[in-house]
Amino acid sequence: MKHLIRIALLALPLGLLACTEPETYPVTGEECGPQDPVLELDAADCGMPGLM
Repeated sequence: MKHLIRIALLALPLGLLACTEPETYPVTGEECGPQDPVLELDAADCGMPGLM
């Protein structure tokens, strides 16, 4: 039973984050726009430090 409660407590925030409006950031709720700095990111920018 304890494992079920732990799983539920871990899954609840993820489920709530998935319930956001389209075209908005899930944590802040800010609207996405053409000037967002994340649009310039590439997959190569997401590497682990020390492994490159």
